[in-house]
Amino acid sequence: MNEYCPGTESEQAGKTSSCQGCPNQKICSSGATKAPDPAIAEIGAKMSTVKHKILVLSGKGGVGKSTFSAHLAHALASDGTKEVAVLDVDICGPSIPRIMGLEGEQVHQSGSGWSPVYVDDNLAVMSIGFLLSSPDDAVIWRGPKKNGMIKQFLRDVDWGDLDYLIVDTPPGTSDEHLSLIQYLSATHVDGAVIITTPQEVSLQDVRKEIRFCQKVKMPIIGVVENMSGFVCPSCKNTSQIFPPTSGGAERMCADLHLPLLGKVPLDPRIARSCDEGKSFLHEVPDSPAAEVYLSIVHSIQDYCSNRVTEEQSTT
Repeated sequence: MNEYCPGTESEQAGKTSSCQGCPNQKICSSGATKAPDPAIAEIGAKMSTVKHKILVLSGKGGVGKSTFSAHLAHALASDGTKEVAVLDVDICGPSIPRIMGLEGEQVHQSGSGWSPVYVDDNLAVMSIGFLLSSPDDAVIWRGPKKNGMIKQFLRDVDWGDLDYLIVDTPPGTSDEHLSLIQYLSATHVDGAVIITTPQEVSLQDVRKEIRFCQKVKMPIIGVVENMSGFVCPSCKNTSQIFPPTSGGAERMCADLHLPLLGKVPLDPRIARSCDEGKSFLHEVPDSPAAEVYLSIVHSIQDYCSNRVTEEQSTT
């Protein structure tokens, strides 16, 4: 691309002096590049069988998005009457297959599209991790190829009828996030759950994620603070391993008028369960962290139910 390219969606596309000699000048000047991607309507039709779509976001890496996404899915799927799926769009760092106990599984293709991999009869997963020959393989892709894979996941996976689709995203506010917003624009998304940890270095980036959601008009379901203190399994006292020097998520949510869904304490058993591909909620159901997880899940369920009620009352 020319350094001074006005961009394919600009009104000046194909018309400026910098466009001279570009092999794409003719198609840009025709206006064809500004036409909506036909995949958006196709994805809208595909997603019409999914009742609730929840994005899990954070501006910071390593705060526990994938861990939260997996346990949200496990908790929702514990109701055998609900159909739940997780879509992992962290193209360069897909950890969902390991966390869900599906490492080494492969995706199969049928006449109706790619078939997701199933943890249980009512819990499906799709990730680029299933398409790699080894979990250690690096995905070295530029933005357009990442975006094409996300489009394929949304359009070509045979999700079937779902009650909940949870989308686990990479950190930041970049290509993958913009692609998701664009491709899901023809369908209803309930909102985003934002994950953070208590320290200010995490909250700084999370505020950027919140601004991103506001700019693209993505509803925010609420904020979850991970690694929020350590509860001693013996004496039950709580220690602050990562002190909330600027007030943590609680202060941030109060300042930005956002719901704080819960504060999940540190528990080494969460990490062990993820490494072993097991549900922490099933392994240690009586732990303080499990109780907070379930409270957060109930809040998300209530939010989704209320959104449906509000939409029905306005139609």
